[in-house]
This record gives sequence, C-alpha cells and structure tokens, in this order.
Amino acid sequence: MDTKTVILGTAGHIDHGKTTLVKALTGTDTDRLKEEKERGITIELGFARLELPSGVSVGVVDVPGHERFVKNMVAGVAGVDFVALVIAADEGVMPQTREHLEICQLLGVRHGLVVLTKADMVDQEWLELVREDVKDFLSGTFLEESPVVAVSAVTGQGLDELLTQIDRIVSTIPGRKVQGPFRLPVDRSFVMKGFGTVVTGTVISGTASVGDEMTIFPPGHECRIRTIQIHGRESQKTVPGLRTALNLQGISKESVQRGMVVALPSSLQPSYLLDIEFYYLESAQRPLKHRAPVRLHVGTAEVIGRILLREDEILPGSTSYCQIKLEEPVAVLPGDRYVIRSYSPIRTIGGGRILNPVPRKRKRHKDWMWKELEILARAEPSEVIEVHLKNAGYRGLSRVEIGIRTGLYGKTLKKLLDSLLGSGKILKFEGEDRYVSLEVFEDLMEKTISILGRYHEKNPLVEAMPKEELKSRLFPISGPGKAAAPRGENPSRAPIQKLFNKILEVLTKKGKVSSDKDSVRLSTHKIRLKGDEEKVKKRIEEIFKRGALLPPSVDEALDKAIKDKEDMEQARQFFQLLVREGKLIKVKEGIFYHPEALSEIERRVIDYLKKNQEMSVSDFRNLSGGLSRKFMIPLLEYLDSKKITIRIGDKRCLRAKV
Repeated sequence: MDTKTVILGTAGHIDHGKTTLVKALTGTDTDRLKEEKERGITIELGFARLELPSGVSVGVVDVPGHERFVKNMVAGVAGVDFVALVIAADEGVMPQTREHLEICQLLGVRHGLVVLTKADMVDQEWLELVREDVKDFLSGTFLEESPVVAVSAVTGQGLDELLTQIDRIVSTIPGRKVQGPFRLPVDRSFVMKGFGTVVTGTVISGTASVGDEMTIFPPGHECRIRTIQIHGRESQKTVPGLRTALNLQGISKESVQRGMVVALPSSLQPSYLLDIEFYYLESAQRPLKHRAPVRLHVGTAEVIGRILLREDEILPGSTSYCQIKLEEPVAVLPGDRYVIRSYSPIRTIGGGRILNPVPRKRKRHKDWMWKELEILARAEPSEVIEVHLKNAGYRGLSRVEIGIRTGLYGKTLKKLLDSLLGSGKILKFEGEDRYVSLEVFEDLMEKTISILGRYHEKNPLVEAMPKEELKSRLFPISGPGKAAAPRGENPSRAPIQKLFNKILEVLTKKGKVSSDKDSVRLSTHKIRLKGDEEKVKKRIEEIFKRGALLPPSVDEALDKAIKDKEDMEQARQFFQLLVREGKLIKVKEGIFYHPEALSEIERRVIDYLKKNQEMSVSDFRNLSGGLSRKFMIPLLEYLDSKKITIRIGDKRCLRAKV
C-alpha cells in the first residue's frame, strides 16, 4: 500500500471523451455494463488504476457526462482529491461542463487540471481559440490557474505531458490524515460467487482491517469485514483516499445499497434533519422559497427533502444557514460536503457543508436558534462543543456523541475536553465518559432551589422534601434531556443520579440546602406555627402522653384534639410533624407512643432482666400492667429492634451491651 493515496475524478459533458481518455492512460475500459457498450455512453461510475512516472499509484473514478446521470457523477466526485475537467476541443464548454464544475466546487474539490480532448480533430488556430474560451470560463474558479493540456487518445498526442502534469499535481496534494471513524460511502454493491456480498467505495476517514466489525448506516445492519481489496489486490488494511472493495460477512446484497455508509459501530447517527451552511448558486436564476422540495446529494446518497429557511426566500448568489428535512435518514458528520439539486426540473442549484448531523428543529421566529448556526459554522471547536452540551440538557453527551456532533476525535477531542474541564466550563459525570454544560448545571441548581421553595410554600408544616420527589421534578421523563437522546435511546438514570448527587453536594457546600439520607430542604426553611396551631399540636402530644402504654389510634387522638372536623387535615400534618420531631414514635403501623412511655417500659424491662436473667411474654404482661397482645407484641418487637432485648426461643434476655 502506498504511503500516499490519491483519487482522480473525471468531469465533463457527455461524449467529450472521458472514458476514452481513462482507457488511453490506464489501459482499462471503465464502461463495464452491456447497456454502456451498446449506447456508447457512460451510465455508471467506472474505476481504474493509473501508475504515474513517479511510481505513485492513483485511483481513477470515471463519471457519466449525461445530464440524466448527474446523480451518479456526484456520487463519484464526492471522494476525489483532484479532478480532470474534460472538454472536447471540437465542441468547447457545454452545459454539463458548467454543471460538473459547479458540483466540484460545491463538494470542496480544490485541485485539478483541464484536458482538451480530441485535439486531432481541430487545427492549431481553433485549439487556441478553445483555450481562450476555457480560460474565460474558468475565471474565478479553483481551476483558474490550473494547466490546460491538449490530448488525443487516438494519436497519443499530449498524453505524456498530461501524465507529467498529473504527477506534479499529485506531489502538491497533502496526504489524507488518518483520523475519525472509518467511513466508506457505498457506490456499488454486488455478489461475488464464492465470496458473498461485496461493496465498493472510497474510504473518506479512519482505517479498517480484515476481521473488523462494521455497521451499515442508516439501516444499522451489523457485519464483519471478511476480505479487503484495493484495485484488485488483496490487503489486510485500508486507509483514507483508497478505492476499496470490502467483502462483508453477515449481510445480504439487498441490505446494503448505494448511498449507505460502512462505518464503525456507534460512530454515526442517522437523521432526517440536518443543519447546513448553504450556498445558492448565482446560476439558479430565481429565488429559493422556504420548504421548497429539493434533492440532497451527500456522499453517495441522493435523498428527497425540503429546505427550511429562516427567511421566506433566499436569492441566487447568497449564502444562508438553514435546515433540510429529509424523507429518508442519512448518516453524515459535520464538515461533510453536499450538493443540492432542484426537484423539478432537475438542476444543480447549490451546496455547502454539514454543520450539525443530528439537530433539533429550529423555529423560524426564534432568532437565537439561528444565531447558533453561525457559531457552529465559524466558532472555535471548544465553543462548538459547549453549544452541543448546552443543547443536550441534563442528559449530557458521551465522548462518542460529541464526536458525532462536532467531527472531532482522538487526541484533538481529548485535549479540548480536558481544557474545558480545567476551565470549569463543562463538568464530567462521576465515573462516566459523559459530559454536561456548566450552564446547564447552574440552571439545574437554580431550579432545585425554586422547586424546594415552592414545596415549602405549599407544605409549610413539612420539614423537608423527599429526595426522590425532588429528583423526578428536576429530571422529568420527557423534556430536553430525552429530546437530546439518539433515536430509540432513553436517558440513562445512573448518570442522572450522579448529577443529582453532585447538585445537592454543591448546594450543601454553598449553604443553600440541608439534606439527610432521604430528604432535602432549603437551609432557610423552618417550621413556624401560629399560636393556635401550636396549641393543637401540643394537645395531640398530650393525648398520646396521657395514653402511656395504651395509646389511642391516630384518628381518635386527632378527633379529641380539634373542635372542627374541617381542621382534621391540618391536625394530621401536626401529627406527622410530631413524628418527624421524635415526639411520637411509631412502634407498628397505626400504633404510636410518646417517648416517655417507651422510656418507662424500657426501664422496667432492664431492671427485671438484670434480676431474673430472662422474661416470658407472661412476665412482660405483668410488667406492662396487663396489656393486650395488640400492644404487647409490638412493644416486645420494638425492644428487640432497639437491641435492648434478644429473643431466645420463647424467652427474652438482655443484650450483652445493656
């Protein structure tokens, strides 16, 4: 495998000699279909290998020139490093010459040259006129300063010069960086006898080796790489920029088609909605209206969608931040280039780059939502990360999810996250590879204070709010946390619990709240009873106190303590307050004692056992003044639970520590 991998794509009008030129240079006839042979035109993408004088091997993608097959042309150009714009010397610039050049520019191609074919069919004077026309045509484009080479595939004229120029251009093209997840947009899928499903495409990022597990996006089918071929040669590995054939195990040909992407598991997230930076071509001629139907070409996919504008329309020659809503999902990453063609009549009208592959829907009247796109398009990577974490809400994002939204990976992403953590702008879930925005965290703390404040106002006689109730209000099942989750994924409750604990920890340190194991309250919250309320509470306590070892039921006690039945609910709150304060103690469901009564029976039992070593139920009945089993058994079990007594058979003895 060459250390440098480069893909050359052809472009140009139909019948201008692209396929013939490729055959003259490589010896390969890229028209493989019977229909192509019969009609004499290229319909599908063709592939060849070009060995340059320098020894560098270049992959060649030959594209169709007919306007009916421009979608195939876009799929082929999507992965190329430089382009050979082919113009027939006897015809000059034609409609598809213009459209193909526009497509190359929209897809971000920045290197190339012009090949004037059929030079043997014109005289020198005519050839010079064509050169002048081509020079004017290319003014202001990325090919403006590129070499123009006249050739003849029939006589061989100019082919050596063309190879020299290609070799020179290849030497100036930087090698592709091996970063990000492995991605291969599929441009062809077929079955090879004895091998099974084979897909081909140009690797646009990452690396893959034989035996690696892969996922087909957007369907999500899982498979494994059985073998790899690069230009017909077996290889153990493939890297960005290589035309590659993958023999996939565990998937049928019908399950993987052009437009899909072979990628590492969990590395992409299919979406029906995209945030895009869109350049509307000057040649589009008329304004583009909000919700206009369009054809999106990205990678090797073509999908129908509607353009969603902030304005009612945009004018030709303008750049806009917008969204596109698709009929079928696509799996892309930020920075990917795309082309948009009109729905009917079909014509290339613009393109640009993806800003966010998994956005929320942006409402036209909310300016801040659209200004956010400017940040995604122009801001530093750290600011982009902050935007996505803010939008993710309390759920936060894992490192993988941040990569999908930002297109940042590996050491670059780690360095940025460490810097943001160090500056305190983001927080990390304890023990989790998941991050949350500081702004979101601070909003949650404010919301916690607000929820507790409203709870205390509504329940003035309740000392504290149950933690589980607070958590459910702070992190509702629906809302921004869930909205940020990938399709089919529910927010994880474990990270939320850790975030909840962190919120209470910080608020406690700040002196804002006080909490125990099960409840939490504002530090400023105190239960303050009015004079009449304090009297009712005191009467309830006295009723239980007078009951001693024969306490009344709760309803009996409350009924005696109040004068008006309408005050029953408030009296019940006073009773619960007494329980929380420890002035009434629950011994069994429905049975409550005053602490003085329990202290007295504890003293009697301890004194008795110190003298007699053991105590039967009958002995306890005598000690308690002849209580019935309704009260006697719960009291015995209470003494056991307090570790004053221990049951041995039918007897009870003192615990050793008493």
